[in-house]
Amino acid sequence: MRFRPTLWPTLFTIPTMVLLLGLGTWQLERLQWKQALIADRTERTGAPPIELPAPGAPLSPAELDELDYRHAAAAGAFLHDKEMYLAARTMEGSVGFQIVTPLQMADGAVVLVNRGWVPDNRKDPAKRLEGQVAGTVTVDGAIRVPRQRNWLQGWLVPDNDPAKNFWFWNDLQAMGAYAAVPPDKLVPVYLEAGPAPNPGGIPIGGQTKVNLPNDHLQYAITWYLLAAALAVIYVLYHRQPQSTEP
Repeated sequence: MRFRPTLWPTLFTIPTMVLLLGLGTWQLERLQWKQALIADRTERTGAPPIELPAPGAPLSPAELDELDYRHAAAAGAFLHDKEMYLAARTMEGSVGFQIVTPLQMADGAVVLVNRGWVPDNRKDPAKRLEGQVAGTVTVDGAIRVPRQRNWLQGWLVPDNDPAKNFWFWNDLQAMGAYAAVPPDKLVPVYLEAGPAPNPGGIPIGGQTKVNLPNDHLQYAITWYLLAAALAVIYVLYHRQPQSTEP
């Protein structure tokens, strides 16, 4: 058998092989990045709690990044009459809302707390009165830094509708204004409550995403297998029986 490459199949195969191998290598790099990200979030949320930043504190982007996902605790009273609803949130396949409630602390500062998820048919506070706890409570959870929507999210995520108390993304300043919190009293981050159960079972806390989907190894293997299959097809296509004529 002789191996005799031809022009056009070769011109197609070599760039395609380079592309497939490059995609596989890129997915391995993404795998390392995702593993490091999960490990960082796990470490931050599992570390001893830190204090929340002061209201009106000017924080640089680097300082905000350092706060994101850090374990924190806050004590105060929930302003249940000012609670807000993050729409289109799912849990185990069921659609519902996440409840964001201002927590007023002893010094007058207010932090917005994502208390967790409720099913669509329990959005009305009257249907979950046990969970509308009164008096001073302590919320243990993760600091989250509000982010501005990028151009892609601007296309995919609907605009908030404060007039209807219908929110699709966390807009800290707009939410603070809706809850009538003075800007100099609003903590510049929000708090996602941990998994400790609420009276009555809802809202269901612990909605912080720490263990992110991580399928990059499977993707890398797929791209490498496609490259190997293409190489085998290329070789078999160009194998020709060796002539036995004298």
